[in-house]
Amino acid sequence: MIAYPKIVEESMKKYGDEFIRSIHRSSTLIEKEGYGFWPRVREVVELCKRLNIKRVGVAFCVGLSEEASRLDKVFEAWGLEVYSVACKCGAIDKTCIGLKEEDKLKPGHYEAICNPVLQAMVLNQVGTELNVVVGLCVGHDTLFMRFSKAPMVYLIAKDRATGHNPAAPLYSPHYFSKRILP
Repeated sequence: MIAYPKIVEESMKKYGDEFIRSIHRSSTLIEKEGYGFWPRVREVVELCKRLNIKRVGVAFCVGLSEEASRLDKVFEAWGLEVYSVACKCGAIDKTCIGLKEEDKLKPGHYEAICNPVLQAMVLNQVGTELNVVVGLCVGHDTLFMRFSKAPMVYLIAKDRATGHNPAAPLYSPHYFSKRILP
């Protein structure tokens, strides 16, 4: 980082904070112990154990309800207290945020908005210590991150076109080129 030595120096000062340092140390040890063996789900569990986190929030898309339910069971099996909130919480019609009927997937029908702000607020209310994102839409995840008081980790990044493997177009550029390039 020849171009930004002051920023490098400033970043290192942040590791003086015990919380930040403990997350980083724990993550590094998890990488060492489980590299290439533990799936990401287990890595999240290990992070919780090492940081003594008991209350975990799961902010999930209703399209991944089954995956979120399975995740809840895994977390509970490890003794974690789990609070899950679906994206359609609050049941607010899309027209309430200024969208028109023609902006809906099915115009003329009730369609609830995804409500990542409410998801974060609910998890803040119950005092989660770590929030796990399971398939929130692009942009909705951004809002959830903005309003979540607890640190967050991604488990599943939604990508309907690739079976939730957003790196696939980068590994198969020829196949995906017409979908990702101008």
